[in-house]
Formats: sequence, C-alpha cells, structure tokens
Amino acid sequence: MDLTTTGRYRVLGRPRDPNELLLIDVDETQSADADGEDEEVFGPTYVAATGYDSTLGETVESLESGNLVDAHLAWTDGDPRFESVEVVAETTFEFLDGVTGMFEAAKETWWAAEADGEAMNSRVTRDTDGDPNGALYVFAKQTGARDLFEEFKSGVTPLEPLVERANEGRAPESEQPRAVFVLRPADEPFLVVYIAFRRDGMLARTVRDTYA
Repeated sequence: MDLTTTGRYRVLGRPRDPNELLLIDVDETQSADADGEDEEVFGPTYVAATGYDSTLGETVESLESGNLVDAHLAWTDGDPRFESVEVVAETTFEFLDGVTGMFEAAKETWWAAEADGEAMNSRVTRDTDGDPNGALYVFAKQTGARDLFEEFKSGVTPLEPLVERANEGRAPESEQPRAVFVLRPADEPFLVVYIAFRRDGMLARTVRDTYA
C-alpha cells in the first residue's frame, strides 16, 4: 500500500542528483531537544524530478531553490514522487562561493561579533531612504571537517529559522517573495546569509550584479 503525504516545503534545488529535488519540510513539526525543550525540525526529503506528465512535469522542472511549495507526495517502496505541487512563494536561494570585495555592512557586522566574542551577529539593513530592505547574518567560518556553506546548501543546517525571523512583521512571502543569498568570501573569516525582503528589489539586484 502506497503512503501519501501533504505538506508545505522549501525547495533546496538539486544538490545531490539533477534528477531529484531536495525538499525541506517547513510545517511546524516539533521535537524535544536534549534539555527537554521543544524545537522545530526541518526534515529533508529527496523527491524524483523526472518522469511526470507534461503539466506536472513542467511545474516540477520550473521549481527553483528557495521556492515555497505545497506538495502532495506519493511514497512507493520508500521513494517519493510528486502527485501535485503548487508554488506558494517564488522566493529564491542563491549560494555563491569564493566571492571577493565583501560589502562594508557585512564586515562591520562581523567586527561587532568579534568585539563581543560571538560566533555570529545580525542586523537589519536599510536603503537610502532609511527603509528596511534586508536582514544580514554573519557566521564564523567553521574549522576542521565542518563546512557551514555546504550545510546550508544541503539543508543539514536549515536556513528556514533565519527566513522565518526575517519574515516577522513583514508582508508574507506569497505576496512579496524574498531573495536569500549565502555568500562565502574568499578572503574573510566569516560566512554571510543576506535576506533581501524583495526578490526583485534594488538590494537583490545589486547583490546579484556584484557577486553572481
């Protein structure tokens, strides 16, 4: 007997195989951590991305990393396939490695983290009119075998809590998709996650033009 599930997912692209999509469950699933406190769990699911009829196949083919979707999945012998999928928000995730010429706001945010002896820091950035245009997070580059950039890209470390935090008090993603940039500088000791509140706004275009 086949199992079917329905949920809301964040698409993380095709990090493992071009013929499958990585989905991260963003429904409010809870579990207890080591201290007995509830925490959100964002479970990964790899779903076949080929072999669908024309209409569903075109939708699946068009899905981009960062899209928020409602999906109905059918599981056969443990392998999930889409029965239906609908894009809720056309948010995009872009992972840019080895970038140079890091912008001053990122450097200043990192310097403040270092001064406080912290491994991460964040701030809201503003446009020339003083209006909020993005949420900026900086993280210390990890030493040893851990690679935070790849963890974000593969979903091992979820970006979703950062997106949820940036969404607070703002128009929903369905009305105003975001652009999320994960930047690994070639010559800085930190990693950047920059969430532009408008996917096609001036901030997002500037980051793409500068680093993509």
